Amino acid sequence: MSYADEVQAYYDRGEERDRLLGAKGALELERTQEIVLRRLPPAPALVADIGGGPGRYAEWLADLGYRVQHRDLMPAHVAHVVSLGRPEISAVVGDARALDLADDSVDAALLLGPLYHLRDRDDRVQALREAARIVRPGGHVFAAVISRWAPRLDGVVADKLYQPLPILLDLVEDVERDGDLPPAHPGGFAAYTHRPADLQAEVVDAGLQVDDLVGVEGLPLGGAEIAARRTERDWQVLLDAARAIEAVPELLGVSPHLICTGRVAPTGSSGR
Repeated sequence: MSYADEVQAYYDRGEERDRLLGAKGALELERTQEIVLRRLPPAPALVADIGGGPGRYAEWLADLGYRVQHRDLMPAHVAHVVSLGRPEISAVVGDARALDLADDSVDAALLLGPLYHLRDRDDRVQALREAARIVRPGGHVFAAVISRWAPRLDGVVADKLYQPLPILLDLVEDVERDGDLPPAHPGGFAAYTHRPADLQAEVVDAGLQVDDLVGVEGLPLGGAEIAARRTERDWQVLLDAARAIEAVPELLGVSPHLICTGRVAPTGSSGR
């Protein structure tokens, strides 16, 4: 099975639609929203949600008054977003490496998924370049990736996924060496994992200025442990911890997800 077929097989399972509703997903969602809002222009700005999956972030943006151009490679994801009937969201099947949107046509762009599934560095830089191309000068591109150490720290240690999937114990060293995470079972998740410095270099090579590089969730915790901390006080402790260590260089790779915020050079600068 080709890598593209592996990715398709995973999303055909339909689990992505509810992934951010669980305890671990809720922490990722809230922290991602917080990080994006730091530099997102005020509504009703136009935001491109590239590789936006089944539209959880597109819906969130629309609820805040933003207009959204949603693009995703999976027709089922796009069909679901269209079925929402939100006039603020325009959803079309599209490839992050070759967008149908015009130059300087949106105020910001989210790349909260495409870089997971582009194994070739040139493809990842091309996706970042495309996002930069469509964003107006001075606007931001928000690029999320999976940490190189997430399979071991988040999957094996925190969630003990080696118990139902012993093959993970054989995979983690290879993943940490070359970044490629193959599916651990038929229809399983396949991805590319990043070192923080490599993500920053890709953003720079795409012509963007790095304004921020942070860990999203902070210390990896198992789903059951996070679920047990859903009281208001315990949840706040989790959020505060993630914020406290989000930019500590020595701890960046510990977080399961990273977000790099790149800025498109203003008009007239040497970078545009």
